[in-house]
Amino acid sequence: MARFLAAAAAVHDHPGIVFDEMVAMWAVLAVTPRLVVWQAVAFLLFRAMDIWKPWPIREADHRIPGGLGIMLDDVLAAAYAAALLLGLREASALLT
Repeated sequence: MARFLAAAAAVHDHPGIVFDEMVAMWAVLAVTPRLVVWQAVAFLLFRAMDIWKPWPIREADHRIPGGLGIMLDDVLAAAYAAALLLGLREASALLT
């Protein structure tokens, strides 16, 4: 789907196409406690990883063409955010 939307927009990862961000955010929310504060933290962590693009996210974004590259950078950002979120959950459980 991302490949077709990018082709229609004639841009690799058009900012108006947010399907990839939606899928990735849903993935992060799958491991997020159902409390608004944790959901806000999940959103902030995902956006930080999506904007910062630490290795290998930046490589995927720049080197993998088409729909796979468009989706993969956000899925990797979601994986980083989920890992950080799970670490924060564990740390907060240890503090209580």
